[in-house]
Amino acid sequence: MKKIAIFLYIFCATAPAMSEDNVFFGDKLNSITFYAAQSTGSGSLLKLIQPGIWKFNPQTFIMLQYGQPIQFFRLDSRLNLNVGSNFAYQSSSGLDFLGIGISIDTALLQYKGWYMGIGIGPFMRDKMDRWVESRLVFKEKFFIGKSFANNWNIEIATIHFSNGNFTPVNEGFNFVGLSVGYKF
Repeated sequence: MKKIAIFLYIFCATAPAMSEDNVFFGDKLNSITFYAAQSTGSGSLLKLIQPGIWKFNPQTFIMLQYGQPIQFFRLDSRLNLNVGSNFAYQSSSGLDFLGIGISIDTALLQYKGWYMGIGIGPFMRDKMDRWVESRLVFKEKFFIGKSFANNWNIEIATIHFSNGNFTPVNEGFNFVGLSVGYKF
């Protein structure tokens, strides 16, 4: 509960800020981004940054994200509303879910349109399953992206969903994928 309270305080303390040079938006104020990702198996948050331990599973995650620019401790960021679904098939059947969440993505490094960052936010799923025994999960993300042509960006991202060990069963979901975003 303490982790949730700290997260919500930090999340709510970031007031919307308009920036003409936000790496995610440029001079635009909105974005729509489509993500498509493949499962790299269950496991801990460490799978975000350790490709050597990825085990591809028959699951595909897609997500639509609406974002607006903000500043988080003077770093370019975006506040997002996410709607996503995991499609599980073959040996992973029963692990599919539909969910909605909010998140904040922050660019930690940026150079000439390239950026690298992290994201976090709560996500509510439509059901529990054998990998995560709760509907409330947290989405963590690590990404590298490039803004181009004034209205577009692409990213490669690793995404992790888990409940922070609030329940005995919390194997977590991990994905790696690509996104395409349009800024307007």
